[in-house]
This record gives sequence, structure tokens and C-alpha cells, in this order.
Amino acid sequence: MKVTAAHGNNLKYLSLVTLTLQNAILGLSMRYGRTRPGDLFLSSTAVVMAEVVKLVTSLVLVYLEEGKHFGRLQAALHQTIVKQPLDTLKICVPSMLYIIQNNLLYVSASHLDAATYQVTYQLKILTTAVFAVLILRRRLLPTQWAALVLLVVGVASVQLAQTGEDGGTAATRQQSMPPGDGPEQNRLLGFSAALGACFLSGLAGIYFEKMLKGADISIWMRNIQLSLLSLPFGLLTCAVNDGAQLASRGFFFGYDGFVIYLVVLQAVGGLIVAVVVKYADNILKGFATSLAIIISCVASIYLFDFSLSLQFTAGAALVIGSIFLYGYDPATAKGAKSIGTRPSAKSLAEAEERLLAEKV
Repeated sequence: MKVTAAHGNNLKYLSLVTLTLQNAILGLSMRYGRTRPGDLFLSSTAVVMAEVVKLVTSLVLVYLEEGKHFGRLQAALHQTIVKQPLDTLKICVPSMLYIIQNNLLYVSASHLDAATYQVTYQLKILTTAVFAVLILRRRLLPTQWAALVLLVVGVASVQLAQTGEDGGTAATRQQSMPPGDGPEQNRLLGFSAALGACFLSGLAGIYFEKMLKGADISIWMRNIQLSLLSLPFGLLTCAVNDGAQLASRGFFFGYDGFVIYLVVLQAVGGLIVAVVVKYADNILKGFATSLAIIISCVASIYLFDFSLSLQFTAGAALVIGSIFLYGYDPATAKGAKSIGTRPSAKSLAEAEERLLAEKV
């Protein structure tokens, strides 16, 4: 019994480290990739390649689930995708929304410093909660509504901290960064893109969670469906937004080792989180997100000449507090006998559904 408890604690610590690094490193890497000197890759192509990597990885995982048998893999794909056309068509909606969301995240990372981006993107908690109430008829606790108010106030405080001062702020220092081939910094565009990404994240996540209810399909097979249907939308986005540049420069213009790393991080990172999230409760996930915000702030100071103001710190603290408050359930806290209580199979399934719906 002691060995089992120790093993469970090790998995929780592993989950904490994995979730923290995934949340922090991805934002920092996207920001660096969009502002570094040199040829600037097309973000629309990076989104497509991330879906390709995710598709291949999920295919390998389903192949392993089917006992390393190609015949069973083919049969499973045929049964899930071809024989259920209506279910497959329903996946088109979140697939399209996720492609637009991922493109907006690149726009946001191009115009917002990593710390502001990390804090602002937590508004997806608000949009997810609103759509959960509207679509799933889910009831929120009073503490959760209070958390959402704190979240909005915190994000607003962070944004005002970046635009309310004229000299010596992160906004002006951002403009004085060594110029590469990246886009000219526009905080309003970056913030608008982040808001759009949060809106789409909430809508697509709740829509997909509703679809997952009662479906006997593995998380990896769902990822195959999503990625497979996301590719046409992604290629269409490339043609519409960057058609001229693709024709003159090619699909892989600006790609190097770092861009490949960024694509793999974005694709595989979310799948790794899908594995460890079942060992992470709301408090642990809150810690991971909070640590990621702190890491992003500290790293931005050294990497991007970010200026940490008192107002930004207060706003980030409100956001961190709202994350913990939103995940706190008084009834569960009173009923729990110990911190090491193992979650039920139903709670694990719901956690997997939410994680897949977030698709990160």
C-alpha cells in the first residue's frame, strides 16, 4: 500500500512538472519564434504541420492499442470514420474552430509579450464557463462566478498596465527590440487575437465535450478524427491568408531546427498532457498554470526586455487567485477524507473529455 501511495505521489509530481513546462515553454517559444531575427516562417503552415504531427502520433498510439496489428488499425479507422459519417461530419465544426484558434494564437504571440499572452489567454476559463452554462446547462457555484469576475479584473489590469504608461513600459521596450523580419508590434491586434482564440476555445471545447458524452471512442481515435478533418481547413487557411507568399517562397520558407521543435512541441505536448492530466486534480492544475505564468514573467524579463510593473503583478496575482478559486469545490473539500484520495473512474473520464475538448 505504501508503494502504491508513493507511486501515486510520483505521478502527481510528474504531472505538475509536465503541465507547468507545457504551459510556460509553449508560450515563450511561440513568442521567440515570431520575433527572432531571420526569415519569418508562415504561421499558417506551422499550424498545418502541427496537425500532421498530431495525426501521425495518434495513428501510432492507436496502432499500439490494437496490438501492433495493421489489420486491426485499418478496421478500427474504418469502423470509426467511414461507417459513422454523421459522427465524422460533426467533428468538422470543432476542427475548423481549432484551426482558426491556433492561427489566432500565433497572431497573439506575434504582438504580445509572453507574460501578457500567458495571462490574457486564461480568459478561456471565462468563455468555457459561459458556453458550459448556455450549451450544457451546467450550473456554476457562487465561488466560480466570483472567480470569473476576478479573472476579468485581473486580465484588464494586466492590459491597462501595458498601455497606461508612456515611457519605460513593456509596450515601449517591445518596440525597441532588435528588429527581425517579424511583424510590427500592435498590442490591440494581439489582444483582439487572444480574445478571439479564447472565444473559439470555449465554444469548440464545450461543443466537443457535448459530443463526447456517451461515445465509446478512445481519446487517440478522437485526435485522429480531429487532425484528419483539420488538415483541409488548415490548407484552405494557408491558401487564403498566405497564398501569394506560398507561391513565391514555398511552404517551408523560414523553417529551421527551432521551427520544427516548435511544431513538435505544439503537437506532441498536448498529447503528453492528455496522458498525465488524469493524475492531476484541480489544485495541481491550478499550481501548474500559476507556475507557468510566473515562469513566463521571469523569462520575459531576461529574454524579451520585459518590464514588470506593480499593476501587472497585481493583475497576474488576481488571475492566479481566480484559477484556484474556480477549481475549488467546497462540497468536495468537505467530503474528502485525505489529499491522497483516488479519483473515481467517472471523474477521470470527465477529466479526459475536458482535456481533449481543450485540445492543447
